[in-house]
Amino acid sequence: MKKMLVPALAVSAAVIAGGWWYTNQSGTPEVVSAATAADTSFELHPLDKALGNPDASLVVVEYSSLTCPHCATFSRNVMPQIEANFIETGDILYVKREVYFDRYGLWAAMVARCGGEERYHGMLELIYETQSDWASSSDPAAVAENLRRLGRQAGMSNDELNACLEDSDKALELTEFYQENAERDGIRSTPSFVINGELHSNMSYSDFESLLNDKLGS
Repeated sequence: MKKMLVPALAVSAAVIAGGWWYTNQSGTPEVVSAATAADTSFELHPLDKALGNPDASLVVVEYSSLTCPHCATFSRNVMPQIEANFIETGDILYVKREVYFDRYGLWAAMVARCGGEERYHGMLELIYETQSDWASSSDPAAVAENLRRLGRQAGMSNDELNACLEDSDKALELTEFYQENAERDGIRSTPSFVINGELHSNMSYSDFESLLNDKLGS
């Protein structure tokens, strides 16, 4: 357990020192200028998890935390409609980037990534669906075991899961990637969305649909 706790505690300290924390969880649609607003070009990073058309002219980057209740609600109620109406049609490229406001969120992301590309998005759904169960304990060991149980449910072995959770190099790499992107794009709450360079806060599906259609010229 110590190996697993070290990177997570370091992440928490770095996040707090850097001033990252929730500033708006109201779910009210909001748009502000992002640091990338002047440049709508986009290149996928190896750590990005993408869905949809890599050649699409419209790119949506989702920033979300796996311990954020609003993110879980978005995953359940809004994301399936975006997938059906915009991703599966090839109209957009949709990129998921994890936010690590706390160590449990980092651990959950490491478990989601543990099963490889084929399992990642399914693991996210499972983690969000059971968020109130696995993340409710104040005991880090209990949370870690809850996440292992979800991993085993998805077909991973204990050895695989322990190797992923104890990978301090990966934890550091993910944390640095998160902090670099969050600082550049001005992420202060989750879920947040950078859509062709513009930063938007959480919104309903109807607002999302209207915004995407407007940008697509539909």
